[in-house]
Amino acid sequence: MTILPHRPARIAAAGALALAITALIALVLWSIFSAATDQASGAGRVDIPHLLRMTSIQAGLTTVLSLAVGMALARALNRLRFPGRDLVVGLFASAIVTPGMVVAFGLLSIWGRSGWINQASNALFGVSIGNPAFGLSGILFAHVILDGAFAARIMLARLDAIPQPRLKTGQSLALSARQRFSIIDWPALRGTLPGLGAIIFLLAFTSFPIVLLLGGGPANQTLEVAIYAAVRRDFDLRAAVLLALTQIGVCSLVILIASALAPIPTSLGPSTAPSWRDGMAARLLQAAVLILCTIAFVLPLASVLIDGVLGGFGRLLSQPAFWWAALSSPVIGTSSALLTLVLALTLAMGRGATSNSPVRTILGMPAFAYLAVPAVVLSLGFFLLVRNLGVAPALAAPYVVILGNSLLALPFAMATLGPPFEAIARTRGKLIRSLDLSGWRQFRPSNIPSWAKISASCWRWPSVSRWAIWASLLSSARRISRPCP
Repeated sequence: MTILPHRPARIAAAGALALAITALIALVLWSIFSAATDQASGAGRVDIPHLLRMTSIQAGLTTVLSLAVGMALARALNRLRFPGRDLVVGLFASAIVTPGMVVAFGLLSIWGRSGWINQASNALFGVSIGNPAFGLSGILFAHVILDGAFAARIMLARLDAIPQPRLKTGQSLALSARQRFSIIDWPALRGTLPGLGAIIFLLAFTSFPIVLLLGGGPANQTLEVAIYAAVRRDFDLRAAVLLALTQIGVCSLVILIASALAPIPTSLGPSTAPSWRDGMAARLLQAAVLILCTIAFVLPLASVLIDGVLGGFGRLLSQPAFWWAALSSPVIGTSSALLTLVLALTLAMGRGATSNSPVRTILGMPAFAYLAVPAVVLSLGFFLLVRNLGVAPALAAPYVVILGNSLLALPFAMATLGPPFEAIARTRGKLIRSLDLSGWRQFRPSNIPSWAKISASCWRWPSVSRWAIWASLLSSARRISRPCP
């Protein structure tokens, strides 16, 4: 039986924060419900079964494809060592802050009716390939570009943390590539799949700009787009509330399952150069996967950059609004990052301090609150709440944006900080208790003997915290240009 360090203050702080986030979301939704009661019913015009079916299909396919692509890409990056590898890893890590609208415009620029591929096909063969960027295929392609790269970055950290003695033992046994995956790699990756899959599913389930641009019509409309149409076009709050409740119900079920079933990673450690040398065929396959994924990720971004530079970038620089946005974005992003880090640390430390499964589930669910609640509904609720309190919306806007960004980035920060905290508590808990290390002494390795630097060596604060801060910095970019009602 695992003996966890006694940390009642951490559990209490995490519980209070979870309750505060839940109360905030409930208050925002209540403000919409109150406004909706004054309207006539319009929800009969909404085909909820079709919207739920379409949204679930595209989110489920996105999750499966993203995890598969992410796993293949993570294995390739873990095995291969080449000049500029760190730059490539950082490039894929940037998927967490890459705007979905940028990727959608990039795909249209390449695969659209007047895109690069069609222009080349018409010039060379005199035929057009149509418009594959629209419809379900375009939605899946755009989502996998972003979420597959994000999954690869998370899985790569787990593969890099596999202890070298385990790898040397496997290599001495002459394990094949398939045997290594099943015996060594899969146990390291398995612990990340429930939480990572839940995040990807919720991101795809609540996706807005990609579906709006690439959906191609009502046949591929999702709940998030339908909520926006009900609020923005018809201002039908009853329909919006009904759609929002449907989305919240499905997302909450996913969050509950992922929070309850996610196993705890058992190995943590620094990234070192691998001692394992794969065969030539395996290395060629890994290189092919890496090249293909890099092209698929970079090409849409490069097309947008090229179109932007050629389309009058100088005129943009001459506009005062651009410079005001350039100055305000770092301030809002930095504030959101710091708040996200505080929230994630509080929840992660509290969740790692208890072995009670229901308590762990309750403390883990608020981290996904923003992904469960539609952003259009949340922004409308904040607007109505601020107005009901008599506060000028323009005055409250910066604080609401910072809070919204922090809640949006919280799942990513928790995915990074949560597993190390829990692994430390379960693998080093008995030693922490025997050394009587108080909570904050674990974060001060200079004040304890070198042989007892438990948290400093396992948690790797600088690396993990930089990733958590960077993940939350500019967190609004993943939902950039999402119109507010």
